[in-house]
Amino acid sequence: MSYLQHIRNCNTFTPDIYIPFWVDDEQLGWTNKEFAKHLEVFDSVFSFNHHKLTFVKSLNTPEKHTQAIAPVLEVLHQQGVIDSWVGELYGVTQAYGEPPRFLIERAAVTFFGVRGYGVHLNGLVKKADGIHIWVARRTRDKPFWPGMLDQMVAGGQPAGIGRMENVIKEAAEEANIPTDVAKTAELVSTLHYRGETHRGMSVDTLFNYDLWLPEGFIPENTDGEVDEFLLIPLEEMAHITDTTKEFKDNCNLVNIDLLIRFGLLGPTHPDFEEIMTELYVSAT
Repeated sequence: MSYLQHIRNCNTFTPDIYIPFWVDDEQLGWTNKEFAKHLEVFDSVFSFNHHKLTFVKSLNTPEKHTQAIAPVLEVLHQQGVIDSWVGELYGVTQAYGEPPRFLIERAAVTFFGVRGYGVHLNGLVKKADGIHIWVARRTRDKPFWPGMLDQMVAGGQPAGIGRMENVIKEAAEEANIPTDVAKTAELVSTLHYRGETHRGMSVDTLFNYDLWLPEGFIPENTDGEVDEFLLIPLEEMAHITDTTKEFKDNCNLVNIDLLIRFGLLGPTHPDFEEIMTELYVSAT
């Protein structure tokens, strides 16, 4: 495994097995053809024409889209087609900040290949021997990426809540970070990727924050999603990222971005030019 391979793993997909998902006059997603077969029976909601998936013409407002798709998703979850449920709504947009074209259950985002958004928080500590970073180990009973390493705090960006508000909420839930500390987090980068998963197309935007923590602070998980927190030197995080698969897939992208920004990964690396292109340009 290598930095470059991690980036490519998050951006690998087979276009031929997907059909475009359009809403009105705009393509907003990519739907796996096998999943699309489950939608054919819901012909009062979806239409298949010209090799693309759309809402039927009578569903022509964001509110109608939202109301029509919700019971479809519930049925597919009951049938086991949608294999998890979060109970959290995402706004479907082409770019962050746009008015949503409709709202969708978070667990269904990848099935429709619409863009999802998330916040990732790097917990950083300055010590006498250099910069250290807090990383979280996900609980071993989580349905996805159990037991893998993660950023200290990370979470999806639901509809109806601002990014900083979400950072503060997730920081409290996942690491028991006080509000007055969490609100000092700084938005430092935005990453995009599009890759194939067993559930469909993952088309994501990650908003990455740096949070400098006092040396005596120890995070505590409060929502049961983290088994342990580890404080490790930045160089060790770099080694783990470059040589193993211990971190959750998209967390590697956040790690690589951090290493570039802090100068631990630079032009002397043989893959640096490709890393920069594929992390920041090709995946936008």
